[in-house]
Amino acid sequence: MSHPTASPQTPALKSRLPQLGTTVFSVMSALAQQHGAVNLGQGFPDFEGDPALLDAVDRAMRSGHNQYPPMPGVAALRQAIAAKIEALYGHRYDVDREITVTAGATQGILTALLAVVHPGDEVIVLEPAYDSYAPNIALAGGVMVPVPLDPHTFRPNFDRLRAALSPRTRALMINTPHNPSGNVWTADEMQQLAQLLDGTDVLVVSDEVYEHMVYDGQQHQSVARFPSLAARSLVVSSFGKTYHVTGWKVGFVAAPAPLMAEFRKVHQYNVFTVNSPMQVGLAAYMADPAPYLGLSNFYQRKRDRFREGLAQTPFRLLPCPGSYFQCVDYSALPAPLAAMDDMALCQWLTREVGVAAIPMSAFYSTPGDGVRPSIIRFCFAKKEETLDLALERLRGIRT
Repeated sequence: MSHPTASPQTPALKSRLPQLGTTVFSVMSALAQQHGAVNLGQGFPDFEGDPALLDAVDRAMRSGHNQYPPMPGVAALRQAIAAKIEALYGHRYDVDREITVTAGATQGILTALLAVVHPGDEVIVLEPAYDSYAPNIALAGGVMVPVPLDPHTFRPNFDRLRAALSPRTRALMINTPHNPSGNVWTADEMQQLAQLLDGTDVLVVSDEVYEHMVYDGQQHQSVARFPSLAARSLVVSSFGKTYHVTGWKVGFVAAPAPLMAEFRKVHQYNVFTVNSPMQVGLAAYMADPAPYLGLSNFYQRKRDRFREGLAQTPFRLLPCPGSYFQCVDYSALPAPLAAMDDMALCQWLTREVGVAAIPMSAFYSTPGDGVRPSIIRFCFAKKEETLDLALERLRGIRT
């Protein structure tokens, strides 16, 4: 009997995502840990969710809700979602046919794209954009068509959107409140979008995970508010973002029944269903709307505290009408720093100042086209003492 002489070899594999490596969020978080920096980069809270929510999940587990729930999600949770959307946005989704609970919003976005995008279909993405959109489109076999937001205001440019539409356009992705800029779409912009898409078969994937983080008396303009948009949209949201439990990875998608039927065909074979006791606990917790209705005030206090402190640094504040992200312009820093690209500046801040941020260029697929230089993003979903420590360190930067 002969024995192989060569070392075992792993067969070569052609990557589905050959251009991708480790995300900038993981890179900056690791650098922050290495240097003991305050991590204002990755977008998650450093405080716990409401004990009442944790208790509700504990009761669900101890009451026997530990086996598979229905594939679309626990009925009581879908009912609570439908009631919330109707109360806030005036649109009633059918509990049985039009709402599905997902393993976080990111899974919801991927599933939506896998369900509606066929190889060669074009998907318009407004950039800067959350970094999962491009690889999700690629995995669906689609072609991403990036359209830059206005580089000064981060508002949608409808002339450029109109120019990007083609017979191959299958879907358009929007995100409000916006990550990374914090911009919030207005009702007029939603109406312009509805007019733009009127008469087309273009679908909308509307990422609304920061829907309850809108400041200064503004309202979140969900696509669900606008009948012609609701009829063509898959709306994605996140319990993790709303209730400070991002590690739970529970979200939902709402869409008209024909779209949801296709969504569920994919959903049942990539996750099938979602954590049962957390769904039951969330359903019970949602009986009181106060936590999500009060979220804007909760985060506006953090935003205002953080902005007041940043005003005492060389950074120039960009508007932040929504989300829990604050972007700043660093072009007024001392010349060697102002001349750095945004990734190098973020690395310098982490190593030398002890505060981690995320470069704006990480949110573009084609740096250079519409990219505004000298912008970085901080996350203020942190304890007051975390923000205060970061601000103390940032105030040490001198012009």
